Amino acid sequence: MDWSKIWNDIVTFFNKNIWNIITFFIVLFVGIIVIKILLSITRKILNRTKFEKIMLGFVMAVLKLFLYLCLILALLSLIGVQLTGVLTALSAVLLAVGLALQGIIANAANGLVVVSSKMFKKGDFISVDGQSGSVIEINFLYTTILTTDNKRVTIPNSTIINNSVVDYDSCTTRRVEWKFSVAYETDVEKVKKLILDCIYSNGKVLLEPKPFCRLNALGASSIDFIARCWCDREDYWDVYFDVLELVYEELKRNKISIPYNQIEIRERKDKVVLPFSKNGIPQRVEKVRKKESVFHLENMDLIKFFSREKNKKKKNEKEINRELKLKTNIVNEKVNSKNSNKKVILKKNSLKDKQVSGKKLNKK
Repeated sequence: MDWSKIWNDIVTFFNKNIWNIITFFIVLFVGIIVIKILLSITRKILNRTKFEKIMLGFVMAVLKLFLYLCLILALLSLIGVQLTGVLTALSAVLLAVGLALQGIIANAANGLVVVSSKMFKKGDFISVDGQSGSVIEINFLYTTILTTDNKRVTIPNSTIINNSVVDYDSCTTRRVEWKFSVAYETDVEKVKKLILDCIYSNGKVLLEPKPFCRLNALGASSIDFIARCWCDREDYWDVYFDVLELVYEELKRNKISIPYNQIEIRERKDKVVLPFSKNGIPQRVEKVRKKESVFHLENMDLIKFFSREKNKKKKNEKEINRELKLKTNIVNEKVNSKNSNKKVILKKNSLKDKQVSGKKLNKK
C-alpha cells in the first residue's frame, strides 16, 4: 500500500473542497443555534397560551424533529448528495415503521384528541369501558386511573375514544336519586311528606333546585316512589346514605310497612353440628410498614424537601445516640452488678476464713 499516494489524495481533496468543508461546518453551527433559538421562542409563546403540558411537549418534540431533519437535508445537499434518493428511502422507512406501529400510532393520535378536546382532566373521577376511578396520568398512548380499591388501571386512548366516557367531576353539583317501595294501603301524601322532610333535614342538600318526590310506579306487591335532590359533587355519597338510612328509620317509626317477597320455609329436625377451631381469635401483631417518600419534581417545593431531609438525618442521629446511650447504660449496669456480686462473694469467703481460723484456735 502506497501511503504517500493516499496522503497526496487526501491533501488534494481538502485543497479542492476547502471552501465546501468550511461552508458545511458554518451551516451546521449556525443551523444548531437557529434551531435552539426557534425552539425557545416557540416554547415561550406556547407557555402563554392555555396548552396542556402534554400537548406542549408533543408539539415541541415534533417541531424539533422537523427542524433537525431540514438541517440534515441541507447539509447533505452541500456535500453533493442527491436528495431525491434520500427522500425516497426516508419515505419507505416511514411507511414500514407506520405499518408496524399502526396500533401505537392510533393510540398517539387518539391521545392528541383526548388532550386537545379536554374530555377530562387529571383528578377527575371517570367511568369508561366498565372501569371507574380517578385520573392520575394522561399520556399520548394511554390514560391511567386509580380505582376506589387502589388498583391502577391503564386504558389505551383508542379505547377511550371508541367508548362512552362518564366524567362525574365535570360539574360542581350532582343529582342524588332514591327509589322507595311501600304497601298499597299506605297514604301516598304522607309518604311523600315524610321522604321530603328527611331530605330537607340534611344540610348538604341544595335547596335550589328543589328536592322532588312523587309516586313512580304501581308494582306487583308495592307502590314505588322516586325521590331526587341536588348536592355538591363531593357530598354525593354522604347525602345518599344518610337520607336512605333516615327514611328507613322514619318509615318504621310511622308504622309504614315495606313489602317483601314471600319465602317458603321448611323445618329441619336433625341436629346441625358445625366444626370450628378451638384457638379463637389470634392476637393482633402490627405489621411494620416502611414510609415511602414520593418525589414529584413538578409539584415539590425543593426548599421544604431538603429541609425535611435534614430533619430526618437529625432525627436518625438522635435515635442512634439514644440507642448508644441505652446500650452503654445496660453494659454499665451489668458491670456494676458483676462487681457487686464479686464483692459479696469476697466478703462471704473472708467470713468463712475467719470462722475456720477461729475454730482452729479453739481446738488448740
